[in-house]
Amino acid sequence: MTSNNKTNRTVEKNMDRIMELLSKLRFYGMLETYRNDCRTTSSDGMTNDEFLKWLLESEYDYRRNVSIERLIRSANFRYKAYMEKIDYTIKRNLDRNQLERLASLDFIRDGQNIFITGSSGTGKSYIASAIGYEVRTLYSNASKLMGQLKLAKNKGTIDAEMKKIEKCSLLILDDLFLIGLDAKERSILMEIIEDRHGLKSIIITSQLPVESWYDAIGDPTVADAILDRIVHTAHKIELTGDSVRKINAKKK
Repeated sequence: MTSNNKTNRTVEKNMDRIMELLSKLRFYGMLETYRNDCRTTSSDGMTNDEFLKWLLESEYDYRRNVSIERLIRSANFRYKAYMEKIDYTIKRNLDRNQLERLASLDFIRDGQNIFITGSSGTGKSYIASAIGYEVRTLYSNASKLMGQLKLAKNKGTIDAEMKKIEKCSLLILDDLFLIGLDAKERSILMEIIEDRHGLKSIIITSQLPVESWYDAIGDPTVADAILDRIVHTAHKIELTGDSVRKINAKKK
């Protein structure tokens, strides 16, 4: 009996020490899994390799989730949007195969862009946000961003603001061309496009169809320069139909 008590105390000390070390090393995913296992003995019957693999997978999943949460907070998304919650039953010209291909994020690795067009309420912003959830994204209403950057230009802090934009893997410009661009905004947009051209991706949502963007930019020379850099390799999602918000409201 005494021998069993000593063995149990040794095991408990080892467990406590393991959890202490996991905490100090900030292996919080492994720590939580190990702590739960001490209570439930879920790992009974596992080989050493299987047990180690189980702990490492727990740590990987934990860090991935923390990373995604951090990206979501820093992106300033308008919506909490998830690919698996996109409704394909609504008739709005949404190609599930195309969207699932885009969800692989190959377009980001290739420095390509996405255009999502359609009338108000068809789900443009939601789809853009869902695509951007798992990468380092900056989400911004286009008109607000232009206003902020014009203010930064007047203050002499425009370079610092542009560097923040340049660092993100994906820039979402929501509702671009909802309001016509003035000369300063055209210049700023051109600089953003030039900095990211062929290197980092942009998702543009707009109520205007792509063929109307030339006139919306307002200056033929700048329009040629901007569109030449973003149109040719862009993936286009052209939404049609009634407002999703209106359709969902009718269901309630």
